Amino acid sequence: MRTGSEPVTARSALRLRFWLSAWGMVWALFGTVVFVLVGRPGWAIACGVLLLVVAADLTMVLRHLRQGPHWQPGRDVPPYEPDHGDGRERSGFDGDRGGGWPRGPDGDGRDRGER
Repeated sequence: MRTGSEPVTARSALRLRFWLSAWGMVWALFGTVVFVLVGRPGWAIACGVLLLVVAADLTMVLRHLRQGPHWQPGRDVPPYEPDHGDGRERSGFDGDRGGGWPRGPDGDGRDRGER
């Protein structure tokens, strides 16, 4: 379901980011060691800085994974209702009334402009 608000409500693929960061960590470490051994200090420093950036990203990803569904919702978490841009609060998931779709501000499934 595309709502047009994906950048605001996007969910990150944290496990994929974890493995990509781990792969980057291995290569940055390898590059740092190799460039130190062959006597290229500039490239070694560049790989070392990249290693620090990857380590910081990996730390953040692990922290978010440990926080649980708040950062990595499962399939049972419904999609967010889009922001209508007029200051109205978003109505929540309406699992109690059946259907499971978010309801409009009047509880009838329609927005004010659809009448």
